[in-house]
Amino acid sequence: MRKLNAILGMAILALFLLHIIVGSLQLAGLIHGGNAVMSAGAWLLVAAVAVHTVIGIKLTADTLIALKKSGASYFRENKLFWVRRISGFALMFFIAAHMIQFMGSGSGGGFRLNLFDVPQLVMSVLLVLSLLLHVVTNIRPLMLALGARGAKEFIADAAVVLSFLLLVSGAAFVVYFLRWQV
Repeated sequence: MRKLNAILGMAILALFLLHIIVGSLQLAGLIHGGNAVMSAGAWLLVAAVAVHTVIGIKLTADTLIALKKSGASYFRENKLFWVRRISGFALMFFIAAHMIQFMGSGSGGGFRLNLFDVPQLVMSVLLVLSLLLHVVTNIRPLMLALGARGAKEFIADAAVVLSFLLLVSGAAFVVYFLRWQV
């Protein structure tokens, strides 16, 4: 199940990178939204994240059961594990908020953002930050699960690229917010 979750994690990361690039261009007003292919990609991303979440909940439940049986939690020794789990659950909250911002507000129930004020900006920036925390803390175990040993340089490069794209995404949210204010 862990190997499947790792493969799913890589697929989510690839779909997310595409989503962030296209979404940032849309928010900045450089391309038009409403494309059926982009919508299908977003729904595929949602489905992959849902499966990833179910697997994550199952693995977390298994861990909690094992902790209860052993009688020792080793919380201090496993802080990074809990950061990974908690950031994943926080991310689910912000993904849901992100989807609510777009769901059914366009003509014909399409995805259009008709209002973007301070609460939407804050939720969007928190989405970016929680995603950054979740991915950065999970990239090493993901690479190990996929069999990449000694991939420190690759992990560092991936973190730099992802951080840059998330910065662009956050900036696109701010640009979109400022466009709404004018």
